[in-house]
Formats: sequence, structure tokens, C-alpha cells
Amino acid sequence: MASLQEIASQIRRDIVRMVHGASSGHPGGSLGCTDYFTALYFKVMKHNPDFSMDGHNEDLFFLSNGHISPVYYSTLARAGYFDIKELSTFRKLNSRLQGHPATHEHLPGIRIASGSLGQGMSVAIGAALAKKLNKDPHLVFSLHGDGELDEGQNWEAAMFAAHHKVDNLIATIDWNGQQIDGSTKKVMDLGELDKKFEAFGWEVLILEKGNDVDAVVAMLEKAKILTGKGKPIVILMKTGMGAGVDFMEGSHEWHGIAPNDEQLAKALAQLPETLGDY
Repeated sequence: MASLQEIASQIRRDIVRMVHGASSGHPGGSLGCTDYFTALYFKVMKHNPDFSMDGHNEDLFFLSNGHISPVYYSTLARAGYFDIKELSTFRKLNSRLQGHPATHEHLPGIRIASGSLGQGMSVAIGAALAKKLNKDPHLVFSLHGDGELDEGQNWEAAMFAAHHKVDNLIATIDWNGQQIDGSTKKVMDLGELDKKFEAFGWEVLILEKGNDVDAVVAMLEKAKILTGKGKPIVILMKTGMGAGVDFMEGSHEWHGIAPNDEQLAKALAQLPETLGDY
């Protein structure tokens, strides 16, 4: 069985190949969140690749920052939700793998259309409340970009979740300090996020090594232990945009551009093929 590190390497290969093949897409955030997706789907979350939209008796995941669809699609395919060969259709005409995840094509694993930033937390809270009403003990996980916290809907949702004690939710913020137009400090300084969420009544965890898959697993497991205690949980996960490909790392410039042929070859040389390319 492949190790989590091997799975993460293959997913990163998928990401750069998919974006290159479509000549469009968002590689930076996808690469930065690869270790999170690997930890969640291959170790932490109790989920079923025999996909059912009702989501009963399993953990649920919602991606709010839908532009990082390449990492989401690769993870789902590698986890058995659909054939990995379909990754080659990313952003192609009539593909189920659109630039932002959508539900009308019935792609297994996709529960909401996302890409309009700021909405994912509200949806995740609703799903978590539904599980409480249904007496389903499973958890809801969600992922959000730090840049999308500029959207006020997030903070209304955060206040709601604390008030209603939505303590079966583990939200994670990809705290990479970058967004489409530059650094978050330049565009809209987020300040001390930990103190903000604490003031809103959340249990706050800070993950310093968001690109260490073992550290991500440990933090998610710690968060699971804290569920059911009356507070929603947020993990502030420090990552590097473009992590795993040296010339993409740490720069907002790779938020939404595709590598050319030479850049693809350079990226793939840094990422071992471990599970077989699509």
C-alpha cells in the first residue's frame, strides 16, 4: 500500500499535468493543499467512494475555495470515486471536471457547486446541523482559503456556528498568506486570525506545518477529539502556495496560471511518479 507521502507526490503530478493539459487552472493553492487532502481522504475521514448525496453514516467534506479543483479531482479519483483516466478531461468541453466543481454533471464526490467564495462555511454548518437532527454521529469537514475570509458571509456563519454550538464541524483555513492579487497583508490584512475566531466562540488550532502530511493527520485527529464539546473547531493551517514545486512556491503569481511545456517538465522532475500517471 502506498504511503501518504507517495500519494501526495502523485496528486501533485496530477495537478500540474491537468492544469498544463487544459492551459488553465489554479495550481498554486492546489499544490499547497495537497497534504491536507491526502491526510483527509486517505487517513482521517470516514467516507464512502460509493457516493450517495444524502451523506448518511459517513463524514462529509465541503470545498469552499472551489478554484483549487485540480487537487480535489485528483484526490477523488485516486480515492476510488471515479476512473483516474477522467482527469485528462479537466476543463475540456463537456467534461464533468469543470474549472470549479459543479453538481449538475453528477461527478461522484462533489456535494456542492463552489467557487463563489465565502459560501462554503455556511453550507458546511447546514450539513453539520442536519447530522445533529438525524442523530448521525459523523463529522463535517470544510476547507477555505484565507483570501476568501475577506467575504463577510464567513463571519456571519462563524457567529451562527458558535451560537448554535455546531461542534461536529472541523473547518480548516489554508493560511498561505496569498490571494489572486498579491499577499493577504497587502490586499486586506487578516490580522490575528486565531484571536478573531476565538472571539467568535470557536475552538482554534494552529498547524505550523501544513505541508507535512503526517503533521496534518495529527492535527486533524486532535481536532476530532475536541468535537462534541460545544464549540465549532477551526484549524489555521500554514501552507506554502505551490508547495512541492520549487519555482512555484510562495508566490501569488501561480494562483491561476498554467505551466508551459518546459515548466511542466521541470515540475514533474521534482515529483516522483508513485501510483502511475493517468
